[in-house]
Amino acid sequence: MNKLIELINKLNNTQTLSIDEYEYLIKNRNEEAANLLKEYAIIKRKEHYSNSVFVRGLIEVSNICKNDCYYCGIRKSNLNCDRYRLTKDEILECCKDGYALGFRTFVLQGGEDGAFTDEWLCDLLKCIKGSYPDCAITLSLGERSRESYQKLYDSGADRYLLRHETADEIHYSKLHPSDLTLTNRIRCLNDLKDIGFQVGCGFMVGSPFQTTKNIAQDLKFIETFQPDMCGVGPFIPHKDTVFANEKSGDVDLCCYLLSIIRLIKPNILLPATTALGTVRNDGREKGILSGANVVMPNLSPLSVRKKYALYDGKISTGEESAQSLQKLKNSMQAIGYQVVVSRGDINKNNNTFSKE
Repeated sequence: MNKLIELINKLNNTQTLSIDEYEYLIKNRNEEAANLLKEYAIIKRKEHYSNSVFVRGLIEVSNICKNDCYYCGIRKSNLNCDRYRLTKDEILECCKDGYALGFRTFVLQGGEDGAFTDEWLCDLLKCIKGSYPDCAITLSLGERSRESYQKLYDSGADRYLLRHETADEIHYSKLHPSDLTLTNRIRCLNDLKDIGFQVGCGFMVGSPFQTTKNIAQDLKFIETFQPDMCGVGPFIPHKDTVFANEKSGDVDLCCYLLSIIRLIKPNILLPATTALGTVRNDGREKGILSGANVVMPNLSPLSVRKKYALYDGKISTGEESAQSLQKLKNSMQAIGYQVVVSRGDINKNNNTFSKE
């Protein structure tokens, strides 16, 4: 048996490898390895989630951001960005529409917008929970203080998504200005986990300056941190950033890594991202077939969907839209999976499927 297959079997059996071993898996990947990883990943996912794909209603609440991350289309220095901020009533209307469609998880995502104070957000969260007590609320609003995270949790937020972006400090500094640090990003993730949130981290595949060693470090971080969710998608450049001329990330590598992450933490909630579907028409289907089990259709008002442009070409109409839920169901059924619109919490009972 060759080393590559030995490492895949080791990961499948033990859920752990060294950074060097993860790097070997990435550097030496081939079709045989990808197929074996995919096979194991599907087995693990089915043990915990059967053939269910969970959907989350994504509400992009604001594209105003105080940060200047070098890769991001809504960075504060992008003067070409058409800025917007949804009102409380607009967000509640999105939730109303989503609830009627059957969604039981709302994901509120936005830039680090100073208007979203603790007081404002806590009031919003209480309103959403008051109207839809059977729903889960996920926030993705960037870095905040521990005190702020605690207030949001106490007001009804259940989950928090905060990509770590890269587990290597030098690589992090090449993607962000000096006022943003990996140390603080990890502090935020640890605070969120300690408070009691279901926490999601993640990274871009193919980001500028990324090495196979960096990706191996990301995998080891995921293994160590043990997130409930992990967002991994291909890097896609934006024309108004310093990385405008960089290439997009490799969808096949991204799917290979999704399979690895499923083996690292078999019950993880793993999205097939919009970015996957942007780079390749069948990207999200490939993600699901590689071990992912979450998709996030867009509930945002049609008038703002194109404005939340983190990268070029982001799909904003069609099957990524919550209103096109039936098309999404059909595309998942075509590859043997069933869309489930429940809360879709992480299954913490080994080998026992539960969609609630």
